[in-house]
Amino acid sequence: MANSSVSIHKTLASREREIVQLLAEGKSSKEVAVGLEISVKTAETHRANILRKLGMHSASELVRYAVKHMIEPRRSLSRVL
Repeated sequence: MANSSVSIHKTLASREREIVQLLAEGKSSKEVAVGLEISVKTAETHRANILRKLGMHSASELVRYAVKHMIEPRRSLSRVL
């Protein structure tokens, strides 16, 4: 997993942080896609890129990281989804 002493998630784009938050909330790629008005393939590509950037290999690692670092979206998506 990524070095927790460095806030590497700050290197993620705003959209990527939104997707991390939604995944951490238990949303599926399809739910993320619908909520953000993107294709499922785009949502899955974002997820793969996020995992690569953070040096992770699974969605569960990503969720643990998001919870530990309290990643917040830049805008509230709870009303969207």
